[in-house]
Formats: sequence, C-alpha cells, structure tokens
Amino acid sequence: MSVAEIAHGIVDADGRLTDADDVLLGLVMRAGGGLGQPVAVPQIATLARLARRLQVPIARGVIVADCDADIELFVSAQADGAGVRLSVAGWRERRPWRPTDESARFDLFLADVEWRWECDAALRLGAASIAAGERHGFDAVGLLGRPITDLFGFEPDGAERLPILDALAERRPFSAQPAKLRPSGVPVLVSALARRDSGGGFAGFAGGVRIVRQAVSEAPPSIGATLGDRLERALRRPLGRIIANADSIGAEAEGAIGPDYAGYAADIASAGRHLMALIDDLADLEAVERPDFTPMIESIDLADIARRAAGLLAVRAANMGVTIARPGPDERAFVRGDFRRVLQILVNLVGNAVRYSPSGGMVTVAVDRTGRALVADTGTGIELEDQARIFDKFERVDAGESDGSGLGLYIARRLARTMDGDISVESAPGQGARFTLRLPADPPAEQDQR
Repeated sequence: MSVAEIAHGIVDADGRLTDADDVLLGLVMRAGGGLGQPVAVPQIATLARLARRLQVPIARGVIVADCDADIELFVSAQADGAGVRLSVAGWRERRPWRPTDESARFDLFLADVEWRWECDAALRLGAASIAAGERHGFDAVGLLGRPITDLFGFEPDGAERLPILDALAERRPFSAQPAKLRPSGVPVLVSALARRDSGGGFAGFAGGVRIVRQAVSEAPPSIGATLGDRLERALRRPLGRIIANADSIGAEAEGAIGPDYAGYAADIASAGRHLMALIDDLADLEAVERPDFTPMIESIDLADIARRAAGLLAVRAANMGVTIARPGPDERAFVRGDFRRVLQILVNLVGNAVRYSPSGGMVTVAVDRTGRALVADTGTGIELEDQARIFDKFERVDAGESDGSGLGLYIARRLARTMDGDISVESAPGQGARFTLRLPADPPAEQDQR
C-alpha cells in the first residue's frame, strides 16, 4: 500500500468493526479479529474508544505489530453518532532498533538471552517475542502499547533493589533484573540497553530475557536428568546467541547487502528456533516423567484458558489463512487443574490443528461445564490405525514431516493424566480431527457461587 493512501473503517457503539477497507481489515484479521468483532489492534481500539467517549476527533501516530513487523500508522478517529469513523494513513514498516555502538551490540546480541523485547520512554511495550508468548502464556500482540509491568512482575534483587528503576532514573542499561512472567509466574532475569532517539535523548529500553531454571531435587539425578542438564549447558545458551545474531544480521543485511543474505540469516534463525523447541520438549519430557512430578492443582476457568490459547496462535493462524473460533467472552467452565500446564496442553492442540488445516480452513475451540475442551480442525484427518500411535513418543501423523519433535501429544496426554484427566481423538480421513481434553469439573456448588 502506498504511504499516500488512506484506509477507512467504521467501529460501532460496542467497539466492533462493522466496515473496513481491505488493507485495514487485513491488519485486524492478522491480529485475530474480523468484521463484526471487537477491533483486535489495541492501539486503534483505544483511539476509537476515546473518540466515542469524548465525542471529539482524536488523531495520533501509533506503532502496531503486524505479524513479525512493526508498522507506523497515523490514525484519525471521528465520533459519528454512536459509532466512530476511522482513517488510517502511513503504513510504513518500522525497522527494529539496533544499537550502533559495537560494545553495546556485543552486550545485547551475544548476551545469554533467549528472547527479546522493547519499550518506549514511558515503559510501554513496543515489541515482544510471539514465540515466547506461545510458550509461556502471554499475548505478545495484545501487550503492545501496554505497560511493561503487564508482562513482567519485577522483584527485588539480592541487594533488595530494583535494577530497572535505577536504570530508568539514570537512563542507563541494566542487567539481571529478577521478574516473573504474567500470568504463568515463570521466573526470569531481564536485561536491557538504554535506547536513544536522534537527538540523543532517552527513548526506552531494548533488552532480552533469560528463563531461570529451577534446581532439581536432592535425589540422585536420573539418566534423563543428566541428559537434560547437558543439553541445557551445551545447546540452549549457544543457540540463544546464534538466533539473536542471525536476527540482527538479517535485519541489517536486507538493507545494506541484499535480500539473499537476509534469507540466509532467516534460515539460520529458523533452524535455531526449531532446535530450541526440541530442547524445550525434551526438558518437558524429563519433567513429566519424573516420579515426583506434581502439578499445582487449583480451580481454573477452562474457557478463559481456551481463549488465551486461541489468542496466542491467532497471528500464526492468520498467516496460514486459518480462522480460529474460540469460546465467547462470557463463557465460564471451571475445572481442577494447573493453569500453566493446561494452557500448555491447549496451545499444543490448537497449534497442531492450525498446522494441519488448509488455507481457508477453520479451527474450533469449545468448552463445556462438564470439564471438556474440544479442539476441532478441517484438515485431512487421521487414519484409525494412527489415532493411538500419535500419542506415543516421537510419533507424528505424517512420519515424513520435518517440523516438530513428535513429543507434543505424548507430553500433553501425560500432563492431562497427572491432573486426573485425559486426551482423546476422534477422526476420519478427509473429515478433520477432534481432540478432547477432559479434566475434573469443579463442584457445581462452587461454580454457582462465581
């Protein structure tokens, strides 16, 4: 789209997008929305809501995420009766910030980080890893423009200080800031460089995250635990550096050298992420097969977790031309289980459904009050003789595919069974597949009190 062109849209009194030019509708759909649904781009939705509430025109420049790119837009929102008329111009891709100083470049991209993030001077998130969001239960797209504390719960370090606050006051880098990811509670260490604008002023932070691995129990390590430790030391940290450098080289090569080199770097980063995912699967395998593995059982809302899982995969689905139908915002289905592990199961099931659905296909995620979550796709289906085999270690629906480790469904079923639940599949060739996660329902009396 030319930067001189303007895309128009209409938002109704309930915040739903009722009409939009193709380019604006495409942006909204890639963010997980569509016509007749709430505007899925948070920055545009916020301006429309503000214009409707104040009944005055609002115009502002924003930066939004579009798949793996950041797009600069100028959005004008004009109240029109009960609704709002949108005009969106700009549509320029914003190149990610890179440090220019060589020592800073080394510190950021060769540091022991697993994924990266950025924020502006007001500590509003401008970038976060979509893949990390899928892994750890946060919506990387939905968090854009939100305070950084919606992603990280910062905690004091060993000296009872918050390094990020000292860095913010002095406009300087910080490292090893303890935090926990929301909502999963996964412990992390956060580090960042201070960004500078063209005038040398403070423009926010660009940083990385390292997951804190908990120490194993005092029992003698098993062969699997020893293997996991060796993989951690020998592969995860070097792979993190390789991926970060490949991303950096690719971003610079595309403009300075040429698209071929950017493509080479992208291939390296993609292969590195594939290996990192395999390491994560092996770590999960080690965890669920330990005899002392115990999930944290509590009352959780299966509908809410299903909505989160669908949201985390919305961008990937849109890129593949697949639509995800999810439970409505008012649906509730309380069960007994571990929030993080149930989310992990549903992300695996929905991710598989998206992967095996054709372009134009539909993935349906539904729940009921008996403790069931159903994930159905419109793919090629699974032969009857393969339906038991796919839950075994290192097995796949298609033995010839190169993507994935063949551990996802095995781990998902093991996790479900540790929570007194199970996973089953129903399918027929050419008719798609339907996976059902069953968990113990919360007693009806407890549900009625909510």
